[in-house]
Amino acid sequence: MKIRQLHRWDLDCRAAAAVQRELASRVGEGPPLARAETVAAADVSARPGRAPPGRAGRRQEWILAAVVVLRLADFSVLEVRKAARRAGWPYVPGFLSFREAPVALEAFRQLRTVPDVVLIDGHGRAHPRRLGIASHIGLALQVPTIGCAKSLLAGEVRGRLGPARGSRAPLVEGSERIGTVLRTRAGVRPVYVSVGHLIDLASAERWVLAAAPRFRLPEPARLAHRLVTQFRREFS
Repeated sequence: MKIRQLHRWDLDCRAAAAVQRELASRVGEGPPLARAETVAAADVSARPGRAPPGRAGRRQEWILAAVVVLRLADFSVLEVRKAARRAGWPYVPGFLSFREAPVALEAFRQLRTVPDVVLIDGHGRAHPRRLGIASHIGLALQVPTIGCAKSLLAGEVRGRLGPARGSRAPLVEGSERIGTVLRTRAGVRPVYVSVGHLIDLASAERWVLAAAPRFRLPEPARLAHRLVTQFRREFS
């Protein structure tokens, strides 16, 4: 896949926040995505490495990524790619993409298949500066991208979320709708869906549900998580 170079990654928090605010204005919230045959998902994990020579006790952290492309009709695997990079950022809430997106994009760069839609384990518009990792990656990929997160980062749930699969409630901040709280499996905790890039919120909800027929998390995301966990165990 072709990857757009949006900016430098070696920024401090102040410069990174300015980049997020500027890029947020470029996010496309639409159009509807009526058809998708292939879906990609990425997952990222951190792994401490060995201490550099002569620097005992100071281990270099590595960030690992796995990207998988599936056929939505039967969830068969079309392609898997992996990448690893030394960590350039610590974990800082609100700046996850500066830590994880570079290695995820390196894995996406290796794909021969251009997916119809991409699922990212993280937020898109449902972010304090409206540019979570799903939007950041979506802008670099320029394909429809959805944020599907396991926990809340910004905003609050408005109204009551029913217990049935498919139940949903608006995720809002002030007067702004920033996402949807979506129940993908009856009686289990919901996920937090938001626009990443080049898709509308209703389509994002639809394709998350379509990709999660049995479990809380969409099948591509579950597989990407298994793959990066295995990669982490094997990595040296």
